[in-house]
Amino acid sequence: MVPRVLVVDDEAGVRAALRRGLSAEGMEVTVAADGTEALRLALTGAFDVVVLDVMLPGLSGYRVLERMRGQDVTTPVLLISAKDGEVDQADGLDLGADGYLVKPFSFLVLVAQVRALLRRRDTAGRQVCLRVGELEIDRAGREVRWAGESIALSPREYGLLVALASHPEAVVPKDDLLRMVWGEEQFVTRNVVEVYIGYLRRKLAAAGAGELVQTVRGQGYRVCAQSA
Repeated sequence: MVPRVLVVDDEAGVRAALRRGLSAEGMEVTVAADGTEALRLALTGAFDVVVLDVMLPGLSGYRVLERMRGQDVTTPVLLISAKDGEVDQADGLDLGADGYLVKPFSFLVLVAQVRALLRRRDTAGRQVCLRVGELEIDRAGREVRWAGESIALSPREYGLLVALASHPEAVVPKDDLLRMVWGEEQFVTRNVVEVYIGYLRRKLAAAGAGELVQTVRGQGYRVCAQSA
């Protein structure tokens, strides 16, 4: 499966450069510009690595990291910052960061660190599994099963299902799904969410889970263990 990376930085140029560079390295990149948005996306657990700037509007990168770990989100986090003091780096690592990179940095070094975190995640065997009724999502292996039977999903379909299943019974608006799965700088419309929800439903229905993803008219979508 293609690794999914969340890049968080308040500088548009940095976001655009990292999106282009990491995408060219075969990764699927979602971006966020502030701490509040970063936290909402990170808490979905839908990403393999988070590249997180320390100085952000809203919530700082430290606070985003602290709340992620406080809610048992174990996604590897690489902090990036212009602060190069030992205390700053120690603070980030103490909060649960998996790496710390000082700006300005070499893109090659950043890619190497991201790949190292991906390898460490795999070898650590973090088998974080989402379960909603008969649905099981193994986020470490990117495997989806219904009643024990495997379901093959595209990366976008998988991202949608994870985003919804991370908040079972809760309604997730289309705009939130668009940001979680496609990112803020993709030139796509809200209609693409409807299209991919349709694709996802057809595959779930073929496995006997046709009522799993529900539409809440005028609000968004939700995943429920049983039909409404």
